[in-house]
Amino acid sequence: MPPREVIIDDRPVRLAVRDHGGGGSPVLLLHGLGGTLLHWDAVAPLLTGAHRVVAMDLRGHGLSGDGPWEWEAVLDDVQAVVDHFGLTAPLVVGHSLGGMVAVRWALRHPDGPGIVNIDGLRSAETAPRHYAGIGHDELAPLLAELKALFDAQAEAMARPLPEAHAAMLPQRALRTTDEGVYARPDAELARQIRYDPYFQDSVAAVAGIRCPALFVLATENLPGLPGRVGDLMPAQRAGIRRDLLALTADRPHLRVLEVAGSHAVVAEQPERIAQAVLGCGGHHANLS
Repeated sequence: MPPREVIIDDRPVRLAVRDHGGGGSPVLLLHGLGGTLLHWDAVAPLLTGAHRVVAMDLRGHGLSGDGPWEWEAVLDDVQAVVDHFGLTAPLVVGHSLGGMVAVRWALRHPDGPGIVNIDGLRSAETAPRHYAGIGHDELAPLLAELKALFDAQAEAMARPLPEAHAAMLPQRALRTTDEGVYARPDAELARQIRYDPYFQDSVAAVAGIRCPALFVLATENLPGLPGRVGDLMPAQRAGIRRDLLALTADRPHLRVLEVAGSHAVVAEQPERIAQAVLGCGGHHANLS
């Protein structure tokens, strides 16, 4: 049977959900910043043999409604989906921004079955101390170039999309107005998330997790990074690895899995991601 689209609209922020069906313990899938529940379409069918699988559009994304990015309110959104579908104690799997939501879900549910965080512990744009293996003199101009890149993206998001650009995005990731077609989330919500301290660094919060957690770290750059930004990203990943391994060393319920792929690893390697999720759900998976 094809996935079933559901709108939960009896609450302050409307939530769009895709129920992929399946049997077994529940899995809830959360996409990253600028994404939609379509992000999981290649992974979800690989999980439904062992799990009941549901994906949702986060607030401000896809077909879900708008609301300020307040982490506790976002967790309430997730809880509303869990309650609507009767998903008792779901394994919450999040990529990028969704992974940061998953960490906070784990803190709220210390006795839950756990989370899978896929490359979602730090923004590319974070504090200088979070980049490892790179000198200050080299780091400063690279951070300035990265800021200029994000500033340009923010300016572009505040304007209607060129027709060719809009055609490259799924319809549910767009917002049509009298002025033109815009990407979701809108520029104000994207700005709010960009400068949120927890979005810039959620590694420290990992120390408070009491339930099982798997952290999947990508090991490669996104293809096509402009200018010298590609020189900065290995230092960003090295900083995450350094700080995360220090936190997990004496916490056996927290595991780290490094996967050969970029930040887009969910799209690049859906089978690998599905194996990792199945391994957390009590089902044997070969992660070699």
